[in-house]
Amino acid sequence: MKSKILLRIAAGLIFIHALGHTMGHINWKHAALPAKQEVIDQMTDHKFPFMGTSRSMGEYYEGYGYASTLALLFITVVVLIVSGHITDNVSLSRKLLISAAIILFAWGIDELIFFFPFAAGFSIIAGVLIVIATLNLNRKNFIQGTGK
Repeated sequence: MKSKILLRIAAGLIFIHALGHTMGHINWKHAALPAKQEVIDQMTDHKFPFMGTSRSMGEYYEGYGYASTLALLFITVVVLIVSGHITDNVSLSRKLLISAAIILFAWGIDELIFFFPFAAGFSIIAGVLIVIATLNLNRKNFIQGTGK
C-alpha cells in the first residue's frame, strides 16, 4: 500500500480518536454511579490557589482533556500535510513521521496504563501505520537510488 494512503488512514484514526476523546470528555461531570458522582463533586467543588489563580482539580482535569484533544488534532493535521507532500522533502517527512510515530506509541502506552485499551488501540495502530509508511518511503527512495 502506498505511504500516502497509509498516512491518511492513520490521520483518520487519530481524528476519530480526537472526536471520541472529546465526546467522552464533554460528559465527564455526569456519572450514573453515586460514588463516582461524589468524587466528581469533590473534584469540582473545592478550589485551590495556584500560580495566581484559583482552580479545582476538576478544572485542571478538564483543561488537560481539551489540551489532549488539541494535540490529537494537531497530530492529525501534521500527518495529513506530510501525506500530501511526502516526496517533496523526504528527509523532513521522515523526521516528522518518526516523531509522530514515537509520540503516538508513547500516547498509546499512557492510555494503556491510565485509561483503557480501546483508546490505546487507536494511537498504537496509527503509529504502526506511520512506521510502515515511513519504511515504504525509505524502501522506495533506496530502490530509486535517491536515498535522501
